Amino acid sequence: MKTSTDTPPRVRATLSGPTMGSRFTALFYTEPGCDLEPIRQALAEAVERVEQQMSLWRPDSELSRLNAAPLDTWLPLSPALLRVVDAGLNVGLLSAGAFDISLGAPVQAWGFGPPGTTTTGAPAHPHRRGALELDRAGSRLRKHHPLALDLNGIAKGHGVDRLAETLDGFGIPAYLVGIDGEMRARGRKPDGQPWAVALEQPLHGRREVRGVVELQDAAIATSGDYRHWVEQDGERLAHTFDPATAAPLRNPLASVSVIAASCMLADAWATALMVSGPEHGPKLAQARGLEAIFLIREGNGVREVTVFEGRIEAGDAAPSEPGTAS
Repeated sequence: MKTSTDTPPRVRATLSGPTMGSRFTALFYTEPGCDLEPIRQALAEAVERVEQQMSLWRPDSELSRLNAAPLDTWLPLSPALLRVVDAGLNVGLLSAGAFDISLGAPVQAWGFGPPGTTTTGAPAHPHRRGALELDRAGSRLRKHHPLALDLNGIAKGHGVDRLAETLDGFGIPAYLVGIDGEMRARGRKPDGQPWAVALEQPLHGRREVRGVVELQDAAIATSGDYRHWVEQDGERLAHTFDPATAAPLRNPLASVSVIAASCMLADAWATALMVSGPEHGPKLAQARGLEAIFLIREGNGVREVTVFEGRIEAGDAAPSEPGTAS
């Protein structure tokens, strides 16, 4: 028997749109009849601002203008770009250079950047050599060495965080937002269950679920060798770059997934741990208090190493595809 205090069940809402060469998604529950269009528009505007600030594929973006600016000239930064550059430099320091936002020139030279873009100068490791000077109080930056910044290893995670902030602004208490597999969750679903995020098998050319991670008030990001690559002399070269060689990364890691409070940090640390490799990566995650899942290629199989609650746990190699002998 219904009473005046009964409330109708919340209904599932899913919104999406194009961004950063992929799509953003937002999943949440709301009252029946809720007008979703203002929410969808606000989400689209949030990721559009990120592209206007940080896309190398837009010659008029704030980052593209920064890369084209002359040396030894102070350049004003928007609060968002300052936050992302500062975070990128900090992860670079904490990872001993495994994460490096100054690799725009080699990334372009290897064919991973936008076509027709020209960059000059070698990667300068700004966190080591003082190639970048960041004035946090004045929200400005200047370059002391020819370099091109590339924020592709952190900007997508930042975009996910902006999606989350947008839903927070609408007073939505629980949601799951993401861009191309980088996800952030708030609260729980109406049935009390956490949000389930699929982890993929590291397979080239197709998608297959390996397992599920449950998220509540946390974000997850994955860096891997199986989604974006170029072929050279019959070899697949992944889009993740090794700052030590200024070339595509070559190590046995197939992927690293990192769980963190923000998707921006999860995104950056996933790349840093991927570059750090199968031996040092788990130790670095442990030292930095990160939760991470490493998938390591061994022959025809994949071995999983996890870092949770400060413990490193390693499993045995399993076939990377059903029916494949390891």
